[in-house]
Amino acid sequence: DVAVIRQKQLTIRGVGPRPVFHADGQSAEGKAQLVIRIGDVLIENLAFTGTRVPSLNGAGIRHEHGHLTVRRCAFVDNQNGILTANFDDARLTIEDSEFGDAPGTEGHLDHLLYAGRIAELTIRGSRFFRGHTGHLVKSRAKRTTLEYNLIVDSPEGQASYEVDLPNGGIARLVGNVIGQSARTQNPALVSFGPESQAWPESRLVMAHNTLVNDADVAAEFVRVWPERLPAAASVDLVNNLFVGAAAGLAAQRA
Repeated sequence: DVAVIRQKQLTIRGVGPRPVFHADGQSAEGKAQLVIRIGDVLIENLAFTGTRVPSLNGAGIRHEHGHLTVRRCAFVDNQNGILTANFDDARLTIEDSEFGDAPGTEGHLDHLLYAGRIAELTIRGSRFFRGHTGHLVKSRAKRTTLEYNLIVDSPEGQASYEVDLPNGGIARLVGNVIGQSARTQNPALVSFGPESQAWPESRLVMAHNTLVNDADVAAEFVRVWPERLPAAASVDLVNNLFVGAAAGLAAQRA
């Protein structure tokens, strides 16, 4: 079953061993298995797999407005695990969940999670693995918080960036393990500000993270584009551990 959720307040909770929503060729509005139109919605203990749509942007969940909380869920083998729209009244919170096995759609970048230009993305205690060409976590949100996650492309993975923050914004990365595989499509692990139209205020704070490069090529562990960010943008790196071959200092100009 697929659905468009329009309720103002709703909880959908799987009971017992995690129930699986397998798309099997179906989608709501050609977007996702579940489309969250608006409201305060909690989705807990469910798995979403196999989403494919003609636009190549099929998602387990498409989030448009309101506040969506995803807790103890799994998103495996979808064109996007979760994909949001670009509305500044939207917030997405993810806790204790896992995203993996990007399908590698020909001619398309499959991201495990893609947050558009929304107000806030928060991810805690979650795992991201086995990307393919696309990024493990991509966020255009005004405010992005990643805390205590395992964002590590497995040996079979071929992701580009592990964390991509193309429009800058206020980003806080604390206590994560972030790693790229030997088959990576891009030597940078964390990218901050590569695209234009950045948020008026941009600051990257990274503290107590471990970044691991398993590729033979030297990694740019944190790559920053200061010329594309606001003049007052800042980057603070505190007590991070960088493991593997490095291209130089952690913060890099393009």
